[in-house]
Amino acid sequence: MKIGILGSGLMGGKLGRLWAGCGHDVTFAYSRSTSKLERLAREAGAAHGSVADAVEDADALLLAVHWSRVEDVLAKAGDLSGAVVLNCCVPLDLSNTDLVVGTTTSGAEELAAMRPDARWVSCFNTIPSEAFMPVFLSKEKTPRPQVLTYGDDAGAKEVAARLIRDIGFEPLEAGSLRMGRFVEPFAMATAELAYSQPGGPALTYRFEKLRA
Repeated sequence: MKIGILGSGLMGGKLGRLWAGCGHDVTFAYSRSTSKLERLAREAGAAHGSVADAVEDADALLLAVHWSRVEDVLAKAGDLSGAVVLNCCVPLDLSNTDLVVGTTTSGAEELAAMRPDARWVSCFNTIPSEAFMPVFLSKEKTPRPQVLTYGDDAGAKEVAARLIRDIGFEPLEAGSLRMGRFVEPFAMATAELAYSQPGGPALTYRFEKLRA
């Protein structure tokens, strides 16, 4: 699968490296530092280039930028008509302490309004990046940790599910993009548990339905 990584920070860098390690054709894009893109590509055995390079002929894109950079990266990406876009962004303010949208809309819905012809699916925004490698290294173990996944396009969800499973997680269906109104605040709770509470940031979760 050809995957374009739009944003090469902790989330994009780590997910891109792992997908490249699974054999996917990965292109890293969108960083203030060209040398950083070059390093990521070299370490992952992947490519790097412009946002347009990453978008061209991609089977899937990962949007992994700070909310303040969303409009800029989308302007470089074009209309994204028909593109499957995995979104792991949480709509945070510049201090990364508060959501800038919520309860009556969500970052997921705002992105879909910006690029209505893209095939959006949100995932990974409730998992700290520090958990990715430990899960990948133990992906043969079961049961797997889960990733809340939500969107309005069933085919895009199938693509996301494959990529989620590739690195050792299991997708947990959480409904439509509208569920971002509730999942994005939950992401703030997972961040609190990961970064402010004892035990380290490599946090995962698994929900189970109990049957009598």
